[in-house]
Amino acid sequence: MSPRSKSQLRTALLQNRRSVPEAVREGEAEALRGWLSGLKISGRTVCAYVPVGSEPGSIALLDTLLELGARVLLPVARNDAAGIPLPLQWGKYRPGTLVAAEFGLREPPPPWLPAETIGEADVILVPALAVDRSGARLGRGAGFYDRTLHHAAATAQVIAVVRDDELLDEIPAEPHDVAMTHVLTPKRGIVALR
Repeated sequence: MSPRSKSQLRTALLQNRRSVPEAVREGEAEALRGWLSGLKISGRTVCAYVPVGSEPGSIALLDTLLELGARVLLPVARNDAAGIPLPLQWGKYRPGTLVAAEFGLREPPPPWLPAETIGEADVILVPALAVDRSGARLGRGAGFYDRTLHHAAATAQVIAVVRDDELLDEIPAEPHDVAMTHVLTPKRGIVALR
């Protein structure tokens, strides 16, 4: 698939997400949260994310991770002076403390941990526009996760979080892409890939 068609796929997926009624998104977010009890995360580190716009997930999902006994880290996205995305830094999630950030994101306040901290995570929940059955992930295209996921431990569960219709048969993969090990969808739950 050419870069142009990859871009077209992103556009189509984003348009589809935006057309989903809020009540459906809320129901899907609750369903995603319900699947978390299957993860063995008490006393472990989970890297997660704060959903933006129509991204699957919720703050309640983050709270559930804490209730299950996890240390929850959230990404901090920054560009360098030339505008190139840097590897994600990480901040500890504490309910009620998220602040507005660049790119329309919400993030934990400082102090932040270096990108390599993702290597401490047993579970990494990754936002995605789509994922395929081999683990190829389509993100928004900025490259923050591409620059960060190679720091993940080889044993980590790297889980793309998508809507059910965003688990596709095939997505083009680049040599630098880190494959997802699992997908989390509202109806299927956590499914192993590859």
